[in-house]
Amino acid sequence: MTSSTDTTITQANAMSAEQASESALISPIDNLSYVRGPKTTPLIESTIAAEFSKTVSTYGPHEAAYFAETGTRLTYAELGRLVDELAAGLLTLGLKKGDRIGIWSPNRLEWVLIQFATARIGLILVNINPAYRLSELEYALNKVGCKALVTAATFKSSDYLEMIRTLAPEIDNCSAGDLKSATLPDLKIVIRMGEEQSAGMLNFDDVVARGSAAVDIPVLDDITNSLSADDAINIQFTSGTTGSPKGATLTHKNIINNGNFVTSALALTDKDKLCIPVPLYHCFGMVMGTLGCITKGATMVFPGEAFEPASTLKTIATEQCTALYGVPTMFVGMLQHPEFSAFDLSSLRTGIMAGAPCPIEVMKQVIADMHMTEVTIAYGMTETSPVSFQSSTTDSVERRVTTVGRIHPHVEVRIVDEDGNILPVGEQGELWTRGYSVMQGYWGDAERTAESIVEDGWMRTGDLAVLDRDGYCNIVGRVKDMIIRGGENVYPREIEEFLYRNPKIQEVQVFGIPSKKLGEEVCTWIVLQPGEDCNEEEIKAFCQGQIAHYKIPAHVRFKSELPMTVTGKPQKFVMRDAMIEELKIVVDKTA
Repeated sequence: MTSSTDTTITQANAMSAEQASESALISPIDNLSYVRGPKTTPLIESTIAAEFSKTVSTYGPHEAAYFAETGTRLTYAELGRLVDELAAGLLTLGLKKGDRIGIWSPNRLEWVLIQFATARIGLILVNINPAYRLSELEYALNKVGCKALVTAATFKSSDYLEMIRTLAPEIDNCSAGDLKSATLPDLKIVIRMGEEQSAGMLNFDDVVARGSAAVDIPVLDDITNSLSADDAINIQFTSGTTGSPKGATLTHKNIINNGNFVTSALALTDKDKLCIPVPLYHCFGMVMGTLGCITKGATMVFPGEAFEPASTLKTIATEQCTALYGVPTMFVGMLQHPEFSAFDLSSLRTGIMAGAPCPIEVMKQVIADMHMTEVTIAYGMTETSPVSFQSSTTDSVERRVTTVGRIHPHVEVRIVDEDGNILPVGEQGELWTRGYSVMQGYWGDAERTAESIVEDGWMRTGDLAVLDRDGYCNIVGRVKDMIIRGGENVYPREIEEFLYRNPKIQEVQVFGIPSKKLGEEVCTWIVLQPGEDCNEEEIKAFCQGQIAHYKIPAHVRFKSELPMTVTGKPQKFVMRDAMIEELKIVVDKTA
């Protein structure tokens, strides 16, 4: 017999994008885990360049950006002029609409300039993680066919220029802008930051100078006007469960709207100063941060090239920042700094804590001790530009510490069972989302795109979630076994496939274990080939310089065999529980 609830579920599952009502459904009805955001604020249908131009025209004399490490301050008018000069300089190199250009750098002025200059002329910006090492850099550049790469010289322990020379030794004997590399066949142009000269590379400032001499605003405007809001403009790599990173391809419309809605939820205005210690290569920095600010005329404040608690606290205090972004580990680092009480943080009002599960006690401390009474929690993924849920500045503290808020405007979400059927309110299932924010797909990977974006444009997130009767969402786990270490998404399969290159290893499983500091840490259990001998230090040394530091296992254990199901599937939960017991880890309650 078919119940009325079964009939309603069937009807809801059959609903197409065209059939969906225009009215908001903030809270579920008919006890079904389905919500859709309001559409009272229209979507921005123009390009990033067009929106940036409006902001420059409206807020020209207003401070746009401050970089604490160099002391550089720019008004929106000054930022706009530099963006046009860089865009013109890139055109002189023969780059054109649709070409992919990588950016490999920590948070610097050059990053912000290249973000808006590429959007001005339709180049697709490819974000490369500053922690990437040789194999990851090679894969990323080749996967999307980067024609150009803008790079810092060094960052922390990474010598970027040396890694480029290792992959493309031909650069030492070629003319700048005319690289012909066997390993990186698409890469022709390398632009380095800094004043020093490097063989085969152009200098960033020289490209800007070339553009300054050649800038032709009508020509730039013609290119900008030829662009569409639905054009791809950004590729961000997110690690894949099949072992290789996937290039999430995002449009102008995807990311300019998400930045707008995220900062609207914070009630951000041109009077606000947003402190951005989160990395620009990530959506948190370049969408929720820079793009969010330009939709409001707010000031972007960068406390350093990378997060450091003291410099962030100092910058907030001296610049009188009103808003702050960070992953939970950043907030913990600031709260636990020995000189925390010496910094005047009374200017803070709002911000976002996201990127990993947020410990409830940390959230309460942020509200009480950092004066962030209107701090919000946000949830999303790179493939959805990124935010789908966000708490409100007026939500109760209880709501903000136990949920990720309610549905964003122009976005739909449903919680489904294994067959894609909508579950009743309060039941746990996979979160699917649909709307303007869903990516175009994974660059050059139709198969994995089809696995992720299914019927009628629904994006399968892989996250397990629960919706309550008021439409507040709680993320309770992951369908797949992704690890979130300090805000970085780490996929065990990618590390496992790398470790299998070690001839001593017969079997390997990688999984996450709880960490008070980082949220999770990477752990691996290994079965060695018969007769082989190995230790933890040797495994870590094998990874060093080959994969990003955050992917290197913090704990390595050698086993005679791995726990498996009767069908031969590894039981990672058994390994995780064993490590929790061995290390005497106390698992904190999180929202």
